[in-house]
Amino acid sequence: MEDNKPWALISEVGEQGYIEEVTDIMKKHFQIICHKDFLQNPQLHGPKIQAMFVWNAFPEAEPALLGSLPSLKVVANGGVGIDHLDVPYINSLGVKVTNTPDVVTDATADMALGLLLASARKIVEGHQIAVNPKTTHIPQSLMGVEVAGSTMGIIGMGRIGCKIAQRGKGFDMKILYHNRNRRSVEDEQALGASYCENMDDLLKESDFVVLAVNLTPETTGLISHRELSLMKRTATLVNVSRGLVVDQDALVKALHSGTIHAAALDVTHPEPLPRDHPLLSLPNVLITPHVGTNTYTTTRKMVQKMVENAVAAVKGQPVPNEVKPN
Repeated sequence: MEDNKPWALISEVGEQGYIEEVTDIMKKHFQIICHKDFLQNPQLHGPKIQAMFVWNAFPEAEPALLGSLPSLKVVANGGVGIDHLDVPYINSLGVKVTNTPDVVTDATADMALGLLLASARKIVEGHQIAVNPKTTHIPQSLMGVEVAGSTMGIIGMGRIGCKIAQRGKGFDMKILYHNRNRRSVEDEQALGASYCENMDDLLKESDFVVLAVNLTPETTGLISHRELSLMKRTATLVNVSRGLVVDQDALVKALHSGTIHAAALDVTHPEPLPRDHPLLSLPNVLITPHVGTNTYTTTRKMVQKMVENAVAAVKGQPVPNEVKPN
């Protein structure tokens, strides 16, 4: 029976790839081969592979690799963002591209609120003081920012943005949003969100600016010197989208000079940042290593969705989450 399963190329199982707990989902429908093992004999393995599962942008879907996979039918990406994939080029090879919307929404929204709260209430600094063997008293300087009653401005009101708004509403925050297209009146009422047609207005009024956009040519460098200068000096920037949405040099300058109060980032560019990057040494920055979807539940859902998409593509059936070029 094993021999009848189509072959799929994956990055690896382990520290930099898939957790062991999700490989059963892939093995149910595919014979999987890790990229490292594939490279031992591409001529032997290449013609057999019909699906490629891309996780954390690996294996890289570059022309040399794709050219060695003549039977490839689908590149199934884990996650929503496909900025690391050249969709028109991959499609030109007769290969479909898929992603995993919906299943990442809650975990990413949780991360946005977690970063916002941790930054506002200095949770990491508090932990460090609490466990420091030299601590003899709790410094009064460990004062945070009130979240309840504050204004959260969400840039990018797609699935994730709406879930962030939902959570913000639960914290009694005033919700503003900016999006290419205004949401329906029903959506706005359900979320308690007010639309800002001009992003500048949102930046000026928000205590917390949360970025939840896809990375596109239009959103690359969306937040730079000018945008940061419009924010309140007491404001915090939260980014759960992509590192390139923010001009990091401008952000360093704004944080260093007090133009804005703080930043909480789950994404940077590159990832990880070089160890001597100035963002890493600023006291008003909280950084996590792009772990917005890293829960066991969401990871299993993502892999399940990747497999469903790949199985449909290999069988020539309608693909649930095919990504079309813009």
